[in-house]
Amino acid sequence: MTLSQDEAFARIRLLRSPNIGPISYAKLLARFGTAAAAIEALPDLAARGKSRYRPVPTDRIEAEVNAVRKAGARYLFHDQPDYPALLAQLESAPPIVTCRGNLPLASQPCVAMVGARNASAAAMKLAREFASELSKAGFTVVSGLARGIDGASHEGAFPQTIGVIASGIDITYPPQHIALQERIANEGLLIAEQPPGTEPRGRHFPSRNRIIAGLASGTLVVEAAPKSGTLITARLAGESGREVMAIPGSPLDTRSLGCNQLIRDGAVLVQTPDEVIELLQSFTGAPRSTFRVDPQDAEFDHSEIAVADPLEGADAIDGLLSTAPIAVDELIRQSGANASAVHMALLEMEIAGQLERHPGGLISLSSAHD
Repeated sequence: MTLSQDEAFARIRLLRSPNIGPISYAKLLARFGTAAAAIEALPDLAARGKSRYRPVPTDRIEAEVNAVRKAGARYLFHDQPDYPALLAQLESAPPIVTCRGNLPLASQPCVAMVGARNASAAAMKLAREFASELSKAGFTVVSGLARGIDGASHEGAFPQTIGVIASGIDITYPPQHIALQERIANEGLLIAEQPPGTEPRGRHFPSRNRIIAGLASGTLVVEAAPKSGTLITARLAGESGREVMAIPGSPLDTRSLGCNQLIRDGAVLVQTPDEVIELLQSFTGAPRSTFRVDPQDAEFDHSEIAVADPLEGADAIDGLLSTAPIAVDELIRQSGANASAVHMALLEMEIAGQLERHPGGLISLSSAHD
């Protein structure tokens, strides 16, 4: 698909406007056809809110576009042919990313490799060896450019590696990976969802992790502590119906407990690169690992919202919601309303800042909502 400059600009502006996320962005495009039309409709859709809604100013988007160009990067939109097919399958796939480097790498078979930042020397050596063998077998190795296992995985896979960062495309984090990040941008592929100039914040890392998991048919955990960000990536991979693999370790080393926990919970135990290769080469979309959360929300047909009837008494939906997350299909059952009308009411609430979306297709009232 070829986008006009005006529509591409409008899409960036739509996504950067207040309370617009990947799901609401997709619904707005489906309903209004173009980003320009959606932006024009935003103030009316947000009328449920207590303050006047203003889309992001155009001069901020102009500055962003210039910053992307200055960084030597480009925008990639969700419906362009070179947008990675596996990533596009995610309900919350990023509608727009910025990237530098060899974009076709993202459309080749990919495996995500993640693990501890304070990894042991043995685990880092193992990560480099696995990454090297996987890249020789034709896989692109995806990771998050963090210290430890991420960095070792990138180094072992060059040049067939993708770095997904939690900052803007022009920001390096951690600082000691300046040379590594630049090498990935020049020889591999660097991807960022956040606007240029964005410093990484805690909330950005789970978003980055969903992209890492979404790009790959399987995620391999090399070494991880319990309750770590690495396990978030593994769970996101499982929820997306992708393979989840883990290398076992000694129960005496806390950095191995996360991997052992994953295996106990249904991840596939692997000990050699050949086992990973065999597993992913035979992957048909039905993972052998049972480590995943069953989808809790029915798939939403975006075509419905274009012909949605207005929901009479939209406050009835508000009344059914609380700050406790609930599945959308359960909300539809309890309301007795037309599914497309419920989705429209939820979209209005989200734009007005009254709704929060959670992993697994769950929604709740915003904690700031009275």
